[in-house]
Amino acid sequence: MAQGQQAPAPAQAVDERNLHRKMMRRILPFLFVCYVVSYLDRVNVGFAALTMNAHIGLTATSFGIGAGLFFLGYFLAEIPSNLIMMRVGARLWIARIMITWGLVSAATAFVTGPIQFGIARFLLGLGEAGFVPGVFLYLSLWFPSAVRARATALFLLGIPAANIIGSPISGALVQVEGFGLAGWQWLLILEALPAVVLGIVCLFVLTDRPEKAQWLTPAERDVLVAKLAEEKAAIEKKHPMTLAQALRNWRVLTLAAVNFCAIIGSLGIGLWLPQIIKQLGLATSLVGVVTAVPYLCGAVAMVVWGRLSDRGRDRTIYPAISLFVGAAALVASALTPTPLLTIAALCVAVMGINSFVATFWAVPSGFLTGRAAAGGIAMIVSIGNLGGFAGPYLIGLVRDLSGGFTAPLLMVGGILLVGALTMLAFGRQVRRAALPAALPA
Repeated sequence: MAQGQQAPAPAQAVDERNLHRKMMRRILPFLFVCYVVSYLDRVNVGFAALTMNAHIGLTATSFGIGAGLFFLGYFLAEIPSNLIMMRVGARLWIARIMITWGLVSAATAFVTGPIQFGIARFLLGLGEAGFVPGVFLYLSLWFPSAVRARATALFLLGIPAANIIGSPISGALVQVEGFGLAGWQWLLILEALPAVVLGIVCLFVLTDRPEKAQWLTPAERDVLVAKLAEEKAAIEKKHPMTLAQALRNWRVLTLAAVNFCAIIGSLGIGLWLPQIIKQLGLATSLVGVVTAVPYLCGAVAMVVWGRLSDRGRDRTIYPAISLFVGAAALVASALTPTPLLTIAALCVAVMGINSFVATFWAVPSGFLTGRAAAGGIAMIVSIGNLGGFAGPYLIGLVRDLSGGFTAPLLMVGGILLVGALTMLAFGRQVRRAALPAALPA
């Protein structure tokens, strides 16, 4: 080395476990709160329906159709939304989504009949479209595969948290009246306002990509970017796929079908659970508290199952088992002889359904990257969300025809069983495709 020339500074060692924890602390709490508000604004009509249906003239079938139209709007705008997010960045686009859905959700309080209710729900789906698949895509840009399922599970804890926190609040708000507004109207307005506030905050909190993260040290950025680039290159080498190929790939379409079955269970039960519990003979003031119990159980199951999935080699078996558990528990809830056993079975059903959500989204990120990931994940979410239309509608229709919830619960349990069997078949096919070809004799 020439005299006077300084030796290069040694590379700073980075503890990747500490780096992952730092990322989770910085990114996930805000996204978690956003999802709590998102899910609450999506399903709070289930509580509003306790008084809204009679107020604006909704039958069980018309409520199911109107509630489900949210997911039709979601379906139509899902893929374009995710592709736009890839172009403009998560910070701007997620902020736009949240402000839009907050305003539309609040406006739903002023509908006066079935048609207006359906239009408002459809517009809410258009406004919110892209939030969940956008976050899944965002997490894939930040978290390496070893911790992605755990990060996804922590984000998706917003589902049970929205019900744990929101159910008692919604149950109380629906009974409040004043200033010329009914309780269900106050419920929709007050629970929509946080979305607008969080949308504005999003502009100052989210960072689009690790390369732009000033809250990481240069060494941390380098390690993270290199790790993600290495994984992306490995996936593209093993599964090279364009956007067009992703949208017609058998893996994407099969996972979309599984997600369709799962969302029939998740949103079908989620939107109707307050009325299912009310039919057990509980007072309206207790419905919100009791509705929170299954989701408290589901929150614990999500975290535990997500950790187990990160430690396992085969990602596909975990969502399949989850759907089997959910299917069996829903059938049991329909056949139990007492309200207490029904609620216990519903707790297990929600545990199964939520555990599916916690582990399922690590599967597509194992073979999709770039624009193929943006379109493929959006395709899985959008087709799956058609189950959000089918589930509430079918439950309402079968309830009107049968006069109770026994037949609807049996029907949804059967649909979850189909999803579980499809997921098992998917995993078997993936494992078979991964086996090396037999050597010649």
